[in-house]
Amino acid sequence: MIVPIELAPSKPVRYDIRIDTLPKLTFDRKVAIVTNPTVAGYHLDTLLARIEAPVLHVVTVPDGENYKTLATVEKILDECFSHKLDRKSLLIAFGGGVIGDMTGFAASIYQRGIGFVQIPTTLLSQVDASVGGKTGVNNDYGKNLIGSFYQPEAVYIDTAFLQTLPKREFAAGVAEIVKMAVMFDKAFFNFLQQADLSDESALKEAIRRSVELKAEVVNQDEKEAGIRAVLNYGHTFGHVIENETRYETYLHGEAVAIGIVMANALAVKLGLMRPEEAEAVKALLQRYDLPTSYEVRDAEAFYEHFYLDKKSANDTITFILPVGIGNHTIRKDIDAETVKEVLRGFGAT
Repeated sequence: MIVPIELAPSKPVRYDIRIDTLPKLTFDRKVAIVTNPTVAGYHLDTLLARIEAPVLHVVTVPDGENYKTLATVEKILDECFSHKLDRKSLLIAFGGGVIGDMTGFAASIYQRGIGFVQIPTTLLSQVDASVGGKTGVNNDYGKNLIGSFYQPEAVYIDTAFLQTLPKREFAAGVAEIVKMAVMFDKAFFNFLQQADLSDESALKEAIRRSVELKAEVVNQDEKEAGIRAVLNYGHTFGHVIENETRYETYLHGEAVAIGIVMANALAVKLGLMRPEEAEAVKALLQRYDLPTSYEVRDAEAFYEHFYLDKKSANDTITFILPVGIGNHTIRKDIDAETVKEVLRGFGAT
C-alpha cells in the first residue's frame, strides 16, 4: 500500500509512504541510522539485516522528549562529521516522533542539507510525525520552536514494529488518529467507534486513512500557511500542558488527547459542536485509556502560554476547532474571556 506525497508545482517534491513489511533497502552512499537504546534493543538487528550500504553507522541518542534539544542534534551532527558523511550521505530516522524530528532537522542543516528517510516505530509517528516534513526541537519557551520544513526521501511504515510498543505509547498514537477523523472525515470517525485497533487489519486501515488524510493536507499546504494548520487541533492546548508539566507527565499524544477535549469544550461554548458530539469524541479517547482531564490551576497563566505557540502571530491566538464531527474552522477572533471561562471549567474542584 503506497500513499504518495506530491507537493505543489512551485516546489516539485515527490516521495512515497509505504505501509507494508519493511523491504530490503539498498543504498550506494554512506548511511547513518539515528535511533535510541529502547528501539535499538528491540528492532535494530531487524533493520540492519535489511539494509545494504557501502558504509553504515549507528548513532544512538538518549530516549525521551526531554532530550529533544539542540544539544542532542549537535551530538548527531558531531557523529556525522566524525564518520565523514558528505552531501550525498543519508540519515535514517529509526524511532518515534522525537527521533524523526531531530534526525530530519539534523539532515536539513548538515552541510546545508542531506537526504533522510523515516522508519517510524511508534503509532503516533507512523500516522503523524513521520508524514509531512516538519522537523525540530524544543526549548525552554515551548515545543518545536526551533526547526525547519524538510521532506524525507521516503517513509516506511511497518506495523510489526508496534508489537513491542507499550500500551500508553499505542494509545498516544490513537489520539492523533482521532484528531484526523474529527477534523476531516465523519465516516472515518464512525469506523473508529466500531473498530478495535488491536486487530491488525483494522489498525492498518486506520493508519492508511490517517496518512492519506494528512498527505492530502500536506500536498496542498506544505508550510502551514492555510489548511495544514488544522492538523494542530488539540495541539494549541496540548502544547501548553506539555510545557507546564516540563514534558515529564504526559506523552505527546496524551497531551493532545486532553487538548482535543479542551478544544471541544470551547467549540461547544461557541455553538460549533453539540455536547453529545463532544462526549462521543471523549468516549472514544477514553476507550484507549487516554487522559481527558487536566487541572488548570491558573487560567490567566495558561492563556498567556498560548502566545508562545508557533500558531500565534501578531499577538493573535489561533484556535483550531471542530464544526461537528468531520469538519473544522480556524478562528482568530475569540475573545480572551470566553477562552478563560472554558479554562476555568478545567480548574480545581
